[in-house]
Amino acid sequence: MGALHDQQAGLGQKIITWSLQSSLWVAAWVAEELRSKSKICANVFCGAGRECAVTEKGEPTCLCIEQCKPHKRPVCGSNGKTYLNHCELHRDACLTGSKIQVDYDGHCKEKKSVSPSASPVVCYQSNRDELRRRIIQWLEAEIIPDGWFSKGSNYSEILDKYFKNFDNGDSRLDSSEFLKFVEQNETAINITTYPDQENNKLLRGLCVDALIELSDENADWKLSFQEFLKCLNPSFNPPEKKCALEDETYADGAETEVDCNRCVCACGNWVCTAMTCDGKNQKGAQTQTEEEMTRYIQELQKHQETAEKTKRVSTKEI
Repeated sequence: MGALHDQQAGLGQKIITWSLQSSLWVAAWVAEELRSKSKICANVFCGAGRECAVTEKGEPTCLCIEQCKPHKRPVCGSNGKTYLNHCELHRDACLTGSKIQVDYDGHCKEKKSVSPSASPVVCYQSNRDELRRRIIQWLEAEIIPDGWFSKGSNYSEILDKYFKNFDNGDSRLDSSEFLKFVEQNETAINITTYPDQENNKLLRGLCVDALIELSDENADWKLSFQEFLKCLNPSFNPPEKKCALEDETYADGAETEVDCNRCVCACGNWVCTAMTCDGKNQKGAQTQTEEEMTRYIQELQKHQETAEKTKRVSTKEI
């Protein structure tokens, strides 16, 4: 019995000795690896968020940092995320493959959501041309060819009939009279660009103004019968209009912003919203914004003068 006990004690001693030797060997191996890594990575520089590592072939390479030191110095990243420290920020940038910079020290502040400036309701050239196409299609459907014993009605006569029906007696159709003429046909007025019915109604009025502008040679916003006939002449091809600003021309649909207001190029004219912008001193900001807005719109329209003169010449040539 005593001999067995001595054998077990001897075995345990051997295990402890082997364990200690193994630990020492592992420690020595780790130390050697660290020394080897230090030598191999001595002249290797890895960017922020990366560290040098040794490959199986004993070559240096840069990998994302495996673990940052847990010191606490919060920073706010350019992605709006708060990080425990600079290392964590750069490590995340490395792991995600994205470009993240330190925006400022400390926790990220909650940003107030800024609603984009609303777009004004405008009649684009495509809207104007679509309304014109529908009106012409409607009028052409009313043409009656001459019969054997009866005279029909041609396109010009149909237009003359409508012109006289909606003219208030001054031999001119203004925008309200033109609109009443358009509203005689449901197909022509059924342009539903906006989900809001009120905006669609406003759009229809704006497109009527755009149609009047097409052939209003004396710029009185009223059409004589000859101007009315030209406006709705199927062979007339409306010219493409552009907006002018600072010696540059912009195509239909182009946008620009001033403060919280948006301006859109529509049928050769800049159309802007008229929203009051918030400021530190609200009352002062409102007054300043309104003045700036007025000056800005005047500047936009000023640059239109050259374009308008060119348009008048083009219209006469056509």
